[in-house]
Amino acid sequence: MRSHASVLHIDLDAFFASVEQRDKPSLRGKPVVVGGIGGRGVVATASYEARRYGVRSAMSTREARARCPHAAYLYPRFHAYRDASNAVMGLLRSVSPLVEPLSLDEAFVDLAAADSPDLPDLEEATVTAFAQRLREQVHEVTGGLTASVGLGTSKFIAKVASDLEKPDGLVVVSPGTELDLLRPMSVQIIPGVGPATSERLRRVGIHTVADLEKVDLDELIRLVGKAHGTGLHALARAQDDRAVEPERETKSVSVEGTYDTDLTDRTLMEQLLTRQAGEVASRLRKSGLSGRTITIKVRLGDFTTFNRSTTLAGPTDSGAAIARSARALLADLDTSYGVRLLGVGVSGLADWIQEDLFAEAEADAAEEVEAPLPVPEPRARDRRQWNPGVDVVHAELGRGWVWGAGRGTVTVRFETADKPGGPVRSYAEDDPDLSPWPATAPDEE
Repeated sequence: MRSHASVLHIDLDAFFASVEQRDKPSLRGKPVVVGGIGGRGVVATASYEARRYGVRSAMSTREARARCPHAAYLYPRFHAYRDASNAVMGLLRSVSPLVEPLSLDEAFVDLAAADSPDLPDLEEATVTAFAQRLREQVHEVTGGLTASVGLGTSKFIAKVASDLEKPDGLVVVSPGTELDLLRPMSVQIIPGVGPATSERLRRVGIHTVADLEKVDLDELIRLVGKAHGTGLHALARAQDDRAVEPERETKSVSVEGTYDTDLTDRTLMEQLLTRQAGEVASRLRKSGLSGRTITIKVRLGDFTTFNRSTTLAGPTDSGAAIARSARALLADLDTSYGVRLLGVGVSGLADWIQEDLFAEAEADAAEEVEAPLPVPEPRARDRRQWNPGVDVVHAELGRGWVWGAGRGTVTVRFETADKPGGPVRSYAEDDPDLSPWPATAPDEE
């Protein structure tokens, strides 16, 4: 364990929603929800104004609208989020060569590896001042976004610290005080303790980290299994020696879609899985990868979600092989009540392929003679250029964003981060003066 609080965790606050409020001045200080905008969508991020009404990430959009009907519900603009993320990650890498991105809006930084005149030592006062300046720099390079930062002697402690004073907070956990911080907290603060594990622990009287600390390793292994139990035993004692890894290896490649109407036709589901398997295989080949473990994700209409996996004898990047495994996994599931989401993923990645030329040739031939069925597109791809929140440009009025659309009409608010307070105008969807911006429609993710 480290003797200094030299691991920094940074988390951009309500990232997607904050980028939207930055770029849409009329939404600043108002509830904003980003994600699937239809009744079958899912919330990706909610602004803090929306969270006061109980809106949370991973909540269905239908429930979010019931809780906060007056919020702005916006389709994601991934090009804007990537640009902001790249600015932040570039800043972090200028601080230390050891930066471990966890997502677009979150990363660990190892300050012990930093070579900066602003960090002559790792004493608490020094790293605290350094972290404060870093937050100010993030605000500058992103055009006004805020970040919460935690500093600790390990990745676990730094992550816990960054969550304590959101939004726009800075918390430093002094070496030697880790257990004092953790003990009163719920066991759910520990990574990997979700609702199922939490309930299992609750049944035996374990509610807090202090309760968990009192349980010996053998008992934890009996309760939750060897791997999980060993990890919980260590983290309950603030023991975490994981290094900050600058190059996070790709663990899996996956494709999924959410559908506007519950799917009940098994043949149609198989066609969808086959198409998704082809997309996954294409991504694998572009990355020079292959994989052994095929997984399907199936979410029913009542939000019950199943994940089923199978492991091949050797890695593959063949769409036909992935599709066969995916369809076989689907065959073991009862989907008679309707399916709202389907997905295919490949993990256990490698940079080589187990050749089985005759088997693959036969499989590819079989795939080619299957009669194609009409396949519904995921809702997120339907008419996305006019979804609320996306960027557009008008030949005369310039750039703006879609305020709403329907029945052949698009309503646009003409404003940007630098030009607030513009007019609101409505146009026909096929108006030649109105077009998506950027024209390449980069928001498809």
